[in-house]
Amino acid sequence: MAKEDGFVNHAYVPTNSTNSSTSSIPGEYRTTFEAKSHGYNGKNVTPMPNEIATPASQKPIVLPEITIEVDVVGGDSKQRDTWTNDIEFLMSCIALSVGLGNVWRFPFTALENGGGAFVIPYIIVLFLVGKPVYYMEMLLGQLSSRGSIKVFDFSPIMRGVGYGQVFGTAIVSTYYATLMALTLRYLIESCYPTLPWSYCREEWGDTCIDSKKNKTDVVTNDTNIKTTSAEFYFTKVILREKDSIDDGIGYPSWYLALTLAVSWIIITSILIKGIKSSGKASYVLAIFPYVVLFILLIRSLTLPGAFDGVLYFLKPQWDKLLDPQVWYAAITQVFFSLAICFGNIIMYASYNRFRHNIKRDCTIVTTLDTFTSLLSGIIIFGILGNLAHESNTTDIQNVVKSNTGLAFISYPDAIAKFEFLPQVFSVLFFLMLFVLGIGSNVGMASCVMTVLKDKFTNTKNWIIAVSIAIVCYGIGLIYITPGGQYLLNFMDFFGASFIALVLAIFELIAVGWIYGVKNLCRDIYFMLGIKTSIYYRVCWGIITPAFMAAVLAYTLVNYTPLQYNGYTYQNGLYVFGWCLSAFGIGQLLFWGVGAIWSCPGGTISERIRKSFKPKANWGPLDPVTLKEYQMFKTEDRSNELFKKTGFWYKMYDNIFG
Repeated sequence: MAKEDGFVNHAYVPTNSTNSSTSSIPGEYRTTFEAKSHGYNGKNVTPMPNEIATPASQKPIVLPEITIEVDVVGGDSKQRDTWTNDIEFLMSCIALSVGLGNVWRFPFTALENGGGAFVIPYIIVLFLVGKPVYYMEMLLGQLSSRGSIKVFDFSPIMRGVGYGQVFGTAIVSTYYATLMALTLRYLIESCYPTLPWSYCREEWGDTCIDSKKNKTDVVTNDTNIKTTSAEFYFTKVILREKDSIDDGIGYPSWYLALTLAVSWIIITSILIKGIKSSGKASYVLAIFPYVVLFILLIRSLTLPGAFDGVLYFLKPQWDKLLDPQVWYAAITQVFFSLAICFGNIIMYASYNRFRHNIKRDCTIVTTLDTFTSLLSGIIIFGILGNLAHESNTTDIQNVVKSNTGLAFISYPDAIAKFEFLPQVFSVLFFLMLFVLGIGSNVGMASCVMTVLKDKFTNTKNWIIAVSIAIVCYGIGLIYITPGGQYLLNFMDFFGASFIALVLAIFELIAVGWIYGVKNLCRDIYFMLGIKTSIYYRVCWGIITPAFMAAVLAYTLVNYTPLQYNGYTYQNGLYVFGWCLSAFGIGQLLFWGVGAIWSCPGGTISERIRKSFKPKANWGPLDPVTLKEYQMFKTEDRSNELFKKTGFWYKMYDNIFG
């Protein structure tokens, strides 16, 4: 325990520190606070001897010396890194949230769930789940300056939520980098004089059509559906994909093993230097992709048949709104694209200055994330409309496989049709994908690294970063085998999406009802000086947890065995998958029991009650600001002494109080 003694003659005095200032307490509270918290009424204050000659209007209130014990979180709080400026935090959040989840995952998720039928649930889920949770996690991280594990000091019994989320983040990191390996290979091959996926090979047969050719260039009476050379190249050359994995997954591709190694070397070099270097890189990581996206948008919309694809994407299919699978897909997509409920946002916000306006940043990031997803969807479905036109079919949904290969088939096919320097556009596009992947993967790996640094405080950064890279690289090799995409799809559901959904429900319960919406709103007022709207209060307390719980229940009731391209996994894999999910979710029980056991003294029931309450040092990391925060809470509690009691009133007061 570190003791911070007395703030005689300097309590609440303005300073130039970013962590402590008189703005720690909103203006209308501050004067009352400084007096009433110490028994003064603001009138009968005896001046100190050295203040006799000072005019009364200029005399400061001198507070008695007090001692507050403060736990220094994570060792030495003075050594904690911070962003160089506020813009770097915003750009880093954009680089983290706007990534392959928007350009790669959103289009194929929309394709699997009926195109336009998916857009409406996605937008609804964004406002009822994505935005409230994103804001909530930003608040928790900035308020406490703690990582995704220690942030649960507000309710130690729920710390397992943080561990489970980090477990899911680690799994995503292992397969996310393999997508960067694919991207890097395409980037290298984009420099060839002729794009290797733009033409058919003899061994692909008569069903192949050159991606570089338009329909008007092909003279044929054949009405059979054609497969583009871009799709053949991805499945036959890049992935060497198998029809099933019943006889094993095969061996990794040496080419992809090298590009995967390069990807992790780049990620590791950024992790070693910390958030200050990643903050500088975020300007490029956040802005460059939009330049390329707008170029591709113009090109895709000028392709023949593009309008039919865009119409399919934007036209709602109202009957799909009753399908719980579509809503489940919308929630998992929001989780994946915004990177909420994985611990990343809490970790990034924990490096903020205490007064930073994160409400503004939340609005910017969530709006931009949705805009990017819709922009990518229009580009992809415009290209799919063209592919359907080239293949003599109107079945846009089945024109290509709706899986992870969509971005590596549709985009390259469109680029191959560029008449003017397709290599330049190809390099720009895959460089864009690569930097998107770097921004997101650095955020996820940083989350894991922060947890390890908190645990092993004396271990050097480079040792932790290199260890993460080696482990993730070794696991990532299984995803670049001929059966790797089968396992990627499998791990995405059992190791990430399902765990994130369940733990998100418990996270909302922990914040909204154990800690309390009212207390969170009080913290917002103390930190930012703004009052929380009914929209956030109702979402945190009722709508968001109830909505996610309902979707989870319907998903479990209507569960069907996971498949990949029509292939059903062996029973043993399903058992392993559910055990994997149980391990991630089971962190709740393990760490909950540990929290009860570590509570000092008393009976079991008393320990349980204590483990639900915030730790004594919960609040701002800066000791002076923490004192002000604790006094602010004391004043807030004193105003509630004469309030009503009763179950329903407490529920109402928790949300609207």
